[in-house]
Amino acid sequence: MPIKIPDTLPAFETLATEGVRVMTETVAIRQDIRPLQIGLLNLMPNKVKTEIQMARLIGASPLQVELSLIRIGAHRAKNTSEEHLLAFYETWEEVKARKFDGFIITGAPVETLEYEDVTYWDELKRILDWTTTNVHSTLNVCWGAMAAIYHFHGVPKYPLKEKAFGVYRHQNLQPSSVYLNGFSDDFAVPVSRWTEVRRADIDAVPDLEILMESKEMGVCLVHEKKGKRLYMFNHVEYDSTSLSDEYFRDVDAGVPIKMPHDYFPHNDSTLPPQNRWRSHAHLFFGNWINEMYQTTPYEMDLIGRNES
Repeated sequence: MPIKIPDTLPAFETLATEGVRVMTETVAIRQDIRPLQIGLLNLMPNKVKTEIQMARLIGASPLQVELSLIRIGAHRAKNTSEEHLLAFYETWEEVKARKFDGFIITGAPVETLEYEDVTYWDELKRILDWTTTNVHSTLNVCWGAMAAIYHFHGVPKYPLKEKAFGVYRHQNLQPSSVYLNGFSDDFAVPVSRWTEVRRADIDAVPDLEILMESKEMGVCLVHEKKGKRLYMFNHVEYDSTSLSDEYFRDVDAGVPIKMPHDYFPHNDSTLPPQNRWRSHAHLFFGNWINEMYQTTPYEMDLIGRNES
């Protein structure tokens, strides 16, 4: 079943050329089915790139999904046109009366700041609290995951001496988890961050369960059973070239940066990188959407009412 997004969204043509099934509004209304409602709170400066990455994975589901693009109201994106935002995005204030089956909060390039110093922190806290009553299942990614786990549980982030950057092997710690159905015991995940959360702080919170971890990079994925929240601290959604784009951007800007770990073939940055995480990215998003579909109320008004 395809993903429903606006016909004129730039991601539409890109996904269609990749073979991802996309659906127009006209076709969608002919189907007698309740699509899953998923909201994407996009905190990244280049919103188009993130839209494509997330819609690609959501659109691989066999279920019909309607994706809503949402932004922080008081923050102006630096690398996305106002015309694009006005055409395709709603502010959280405009959608806060709605209910969502799923909600994704992305990363943001503010992780070296204290949370309270982020200009939109107060609004983000309100959004996080709102997800407890208006969202069935929330997926928090990278900085969004660090912000959410800090807000709900006080788990701090710690600055790293150098950027955690590259593709690292991770271990499947809970093969019986519904979110890891079909996962290998060992798999690759892209990492790109300046901060980390630590296992000891997470283990101190009884409601939290670590699902994925790397020996070198630490905690990757945490599940909160009661809150139906997932905290993904790395970037399974990344394109094949996302790390190289970041690397060459910093090189061109004269910013000190090491070559991403285990990414370029033979550590030769002139060779195109191979994507070794794509299949697990699709598995993870497919498992999340399937679990959401199995457990969300059919009547959307019931979302958030007496859900454990």
